[in-house]
Amino acid sequence: MQKQHTLKSGIKLNGKGLHTGLDVEIAICPAPENHGIKFQRTDIPEQPVIDAVADNVTASSRGTTLEKDGIKVSTIEHLMASLWASGIDNALIKINAPEVPILDGSAIKYVDAINSVGLHEQEAECFYYTIREKTVFREGESGKEIVIYPDDRFSANVTIDFNSKVLNTQSARLESLEDFGREIAPCRTFVFLHELEALFSNNLIKGGDFENAIVIVENECEKHELQHLAELFNKPTVERVPEGYLNNLQLRFINEPARHKLLDLIGDLALIGFRINGQVIAFKPGHRINTETARELRKIIKKENLKPAVPKYNPNEAPQYDIKGIMNILPHRPPFLLVDRIIHRTDDCVVGIKNVTMNEPFFVGHFPGEPVMPGVLQVEAMAQVGGILALGNLEDPEKYSTYFVKIDKVRFKKKVVPGDTLIFKLVLLEPIRRGIVTMFGQVFVGDQLVTEGELTAQIVKNK
Repeated sequence: MQKQHTLKSGIKLNGKGLHTGLDVEIAICPAPENHGIKFQRTDIPEQPVIDAVADNVTASSRGTTLEKDGIKVSTIEHLMASLWASGIDNALIKINAPEVPILDGSAIKYVDAINSVGLHEQEAECFYYTIREKTVFREGESGKEIVIYPDDRFSANVTIDFNSKVLNTQSARLESLEDFGREIAPCRTFVFLHELEALFSNNLIKGGDFENAIVIVENECEKHELQHLAELFNKPTVERVPEGYLNNLQLRFINEPARHKLLDLIGDLALIGFRINGQVIAFKPGHRINTETARELRKIIKKENLKPAVPKYNPNEAPQYDIKGIMNILPHRPPFLLVDRIIHRTDDCVVGIKNVTMNEPFFVGHFPGEPVMPGVLQVEAMAQVGGILALGNLEDPEKYSTYFVKIDKVRFKKKVVPGDTLIFKLVLLEPIRRGIVTMFGQVFVGDQLVTEGELTAQIVKNK
């Protein structure tokens, strides 16, 4: 097993934010074991901290943005790729603005800074998740797709296709993260000329420059158009060369745009929060599908890590919520109240109990002579326990209800019969946002898993 790593000492970098144009200073500091990567906004009095995980991604247009409690840090992908590829598991990134500096538009300055101080090996083991079966992620009808195949190491292959006369279909491959600094980190971001006016109009790329981006020109420009660009970028002149790039730009690699898309992919996959072994094949990747893939992989890893963890139930211990406490939160009432006790609750996990007796009204018809608790009621009971998790932090929980939005991947593994004591465990798969709650639920009888599934519900205020 490999060990976790952090920096031997802190490093500082300065630059402008690509979209905000603000002068930014960041300090990448060593952090203790199991800390992960976190951003700290030092320009805000409370200096809030945001975990660099896909659960906190709230925007993915023209860069990846993390947000927690209304506080944002954007354009994080180049820095995240540099940390992940360099083998850094734990770091605190102190930043005095809402956007990470773009520097030269690539990741090479981050990689060089990390290499200048080196890594410190820590005692804790580094967790790797190995992809066990072919996993496919697609984005609507856009044709974008990420497929991950089982492998005993990480590699990535990217193909881009912009239907461009200048930027032909390109591919790039990274066989090992050890090659990232040499093969991928120097590759700069790129943009098409026809996109620039809209970006400026939307108050973006204020920190953009011909030194930190490749500008691709599809059609011949008139002199007045080039002069307008010069004014936008505060340059005396702007030139176009026949190959289709502004200002006589020389590519660092013949397929530099594809390599940069691979850089972005690695930076977004770093938001899984764990290292992975697998062969990643991406067609037309972008920040949205990249971060959605990272979010879904986090859910898969969480669910698989939960499977051995059977909650312990001691009936002699007082519950956190007895039946009266439960009815103070949930609107359900007998005979449809399907949870008797809550024995454990945190901000992201809840454990509840139901004692199944022959007195349950559904046993009258399900089935005469062969009483079995209906699977739909097991799912409903899971949802009610999850309701305690979802509503428990609200100021007036009795004024709200939860309603199913989706039930997915439900599996029934064993019959539930009179005399069984059901132990429910539900864990949040991602933070609650806009009233949407996504949980992974398990039902145990003793140490046997009898039911599991993924539940999504919406918190709605009662009329």
